[in-house]
Parts: sequence; structure tokens; C-alpha cells
Amino acid sequence: MRATTLLALALFAAAPAWAEMLHFKAHLDTASEVPHKTGPGHGTVDATLDTATSRLRYTITYADLSGPVTGAHFHGPASPTETAGVAVKITGNLASPIHGEAQLTPPQVDALTHGRWYVNLHTAANPGGEVRGQVMK
Repeated sequence: MRATTLLALALFAAAPAWAEMLHFKAHLDTASEVPHKTGPGHGTVDATLDTATSRLRYTITYADLSGPVTGAHFHGPASPTETAGVAVKITGNLASPIHGEAQLTPPQVDALTHGRWYVNLHTAANPGGEVRGQVMK
């Protein structure tokens, strides 16, 4: 084989797998909290996972909560009727819209891609969470 052909084959074999961008959404409301809450609070989560880097980027918008958000988290693994520990703490400015990103571990990627994560927003009146939504592809 010629040297250029060998070089091309070596570069192709060493090339990383193509990344896939997975998109996720969640609808946040009080009825999805466990246990259920009542109230007008609502919101959305829009997120993208880069499968090559396991980097999650997200935007959370919300309105009509009982007061300022005092905490926000991705939780999992859990079904819509279960609760779970914090998987990713959302930090920084918690005023709507919240923008952020997180580096995920392989188990976190697995739980997220299988619909086993939820987001909830906490307020002083609802320290256990006021609105919640299951994160789905």
C-alpha cells in the first residue's frame, strides 16, 4: 500500500465517533410534584445533551410561583411518581430564565436518556418543591 493510503486509513480508524445531540423537554407544574401541590406555578425545561462529551445544556423558564426560587435541581433516577436524590444541582442566578450546563457521568446519561430524571423548583413556601416535570426526549 502507498504511504498516503496507510495514513488515510490510520486517521479514519482514529477518528472519534460522531456526536449526537439529544433534545429533552419537561413541562413543570404543581400537579406533578410528589406529593401533589396546587397553584398556578408552571414552566418548561429545554435541554440538549452532546453524546460525545456528555455535556448537558439547559434553559428553564417559569412563572406564577409563590415566590422567588430558592433551589433548583435535576433529580433521578425516578419515575414520575417517585422521588429521588439530587443528580445535578442548578446553581447561579435562579431567576427565570435559568441557563446552565453540567458534565454528566455515564450513569447520569443513562438515567436521563431513559426518562428517569425530573426537574423541580423550590420556593420558601414549598421547600420540598413547588413545580416539577419529568425530563423526556
